[in-house]
Amino acid sequence: QVQLVESGGGLVQAGGSLRLSCAASRRTFSSYAMAWFRQAPGKEREFVAAISWSGDSTTYADSVKGRFTISRDNAKNTVYLQMNSLKPEDTAVYYCNAAPSTSYSGSIYYTGNYWGQGTQVTISS
Repeated sequence: QVQLVESGGGLVQAGGSLRLSCAASRRTFSSYAMAWFRQAPGKEREFVAAISWSGDSTTYADSVKGRFTISRDNAKNTVYLQMNSLKPEDTAVYYCNAAPSTSYSGSIYYTGNYWGQGTQVTISS
């Protein structure tokens, strides 16, 4: 069982930045691949970014490539999402997800069973 708690959401103007954090409860955090997803009102949840257990590999959705950076600190059991050049269309609830390390292979992330509660990100124009 892995418990995930996101933080760092808020309201910012277009062009601004935010850094989201996702803290995991489990000491074997380093054995999990991690990802961020988001869900805007009236839309399905969508993939944003993923990172391998070691942090050596990352994958991004085309819509955020070049603006968002996913990273992790295994010593702190935390994964981050640095979001720059934010746009109104980035407005959504952002969720982190954990999956066994083998679920991330060849730049493909297979969604795991563990989700955080989400953190709201709102971008004003």
